[in-house]
Amino acid sequence: MTKFLTLVAKILLTLLVLLIVLDWSYITVYLQSSKRGKVEKVFNSKAGNYDVVILGSSRANNHFVPELFEKKGLKTFNYGMSGAHLFEASLLLKLMAERNYKIKTVILEADLGLCNEKQSDAIAAKFLPYIHHSKVIAAHFAKMENFNELYYIPFYRFVDFDALIGFREMYQTATGKPTNILDNLGYHPLTSNKPGNMKNDIRALKPIRNKYYEEIKQICKQNNYNLITLMTPMCSNVKGLDYFEKANKIYPEIHNLENVVEGDQYFSSCGHMNDVGARAFTEVVIEKFFREK
Repeated sequence: MTKFLTLVAKILLTLLVLLIVLDWSYITVYLQSSKRGKVEKVFNSKAGNYDVVILGSSRANNHFVPELFEKKGLKTFNYGMSGAHLFEASLLLKLMAERNYKIKTVILEADLGLCNEKQSDAIAAKFLPYIHHSKVIAAHFAKMENFNELYYIPFYRFVDFDALIGFREMYQTATGKPTNILDNLGYHPLTSNKPGNMKNDIRALKPIRNKYYEEIKQICKQNNYNLITLMTPMCSNVKGLDYFEKANKIYPEIHNLENVVEGDQYFSSCGHMNDVGARAFTEVVIEKFFREK
């Protein structure tokens, strides 16, 4: 019996050492990279300096064209992330502040994301390789149900989110395989050919007083970032467009630009403008908020 228990102990110890080594190896790779995604670009940087930083979901990623800001002399990057919620936008801004970014203006797309305080697993996972290297990240995830497993069990997070930060992504990061995520200063243009679904129904969505939006406002106040919060356009066939009015009743400071670009020819799908529409919308934003530049 003693020999059996000793054998089991040795196996468990060997497994623990293996997990620790694998964990360290993956982390080492992710800490050396800043060219595959927006989270690692921010995490592995120091003291960025921008006139305009854009945050939000795909409705930021596909709707704001940094090139047009740059033509006005405004150093700009679009940090919008497709699939992201305000949970991730707040954390990304916290990381920028932690790394002493100098930012004059933050443009935040906050419209449909106001209706929930959930995390987006696909985007939140991108922060997890760094959870032991940032108090900001650890604190942001601290109230998640599986935080203890993610934080204390070596290599657990890489197994749990294998499709997102597991072996394939680690290998591609280690070998420097490029992505298009950082192209066009972070902006992802959508084609104007063959538009997708041009009908949508958002009547079930209910805007709330969102704690992550409140965090973003507080971060901007503490770091002297000028915050401009916007709601961006949707196509005319949407049911439940009064959502935007309801959001404004909770947050009157949010600028409702939902209808400043109209016409299906400007949309790739009902919730996302194509490149032509995005450029028209960006020009409206620049004219409205950066006219002096």
